[in-house]
Amino acid sequence: MASVASGKTLLALRHVHFEDLGTLAPYFGQRGYAIDYIDAPLTDLRAIDALAPDLLVVLGGPIGAFDDAIHPFVTDELALVKARLDAGKPTLGICLGAQLMARALGAKVYPLGVKEIGYAPLTLTGAGRASPLAALADAPVLHWHGDQFDIPPGAAHLARTAVGENQAFALGTHALGLQFHLEADAARIESWLVGHACELGAAKIDPVALRNDARRHHARLSEVAPAVIGHWLDAMPA
Repeated sequence: MASVASGKTLLALRHVHFEDLGTLAPYFGQRGYAIDYIDAPLTDLRAIDALAPDLLVVLGGPIGAFDDAIHPFVTDELALVKARLDAGKPTLGICLGAQLMARALGAKVYPLGVKEIGYAPLTLTGAGRASPLAALADAPVLHWHGDQFDIPPGAAHLARTAVGENQAFALGTHALGLQFHLEADAARIESWLVGHACELGAAKIDPVALRNDARRHHARLSEVAPAVIGHWLDAMPA
């Protein structure tokens, strides 16, 4: 069994309140991480020491990683993420967070052309099957995005779907970008359905079906999500 981290800090950059660490929060607590949330749109991100936390998690949100002109805080958040990655510090990005990581690493982020919303399994690449994502096997994960990143230079392409070619990447052992929502808590899916009601309506996604899928897959995802993150944390140098 891997040793448990002790007295470590986790800084989570949050963009909307209900897109938080979800089912991963208790696991990070078990690993000894003290969690601190920062609401990125409301915080002076230039005042944050990007290198101070033991782990940075950049969460999802309903904006684009390239929306600097519309949401000026994105410029500061991108600079924070870049400083973190340039220093080789442990960083996890989820959806928008992964897109910001990709952009900070020099990759393009752009509209996918369709909305990929709903539960579906991933197709792992060879690198993905040898990565922490192997713990997912054929488990359906929650996809909820309309943008896509290119794989950053030097990073490993880990997963794809029929809709989106680039679903995950890893750079060394310290950086993991996930386009999908491994963390989403089905017990709180109602907040997602209400918070993104307009997007679901525009995309003609049935919230009843999405709710039922969340309930059906909750138990398995609650097991495999911590397994993925556990393998990733265990692979980092002590």
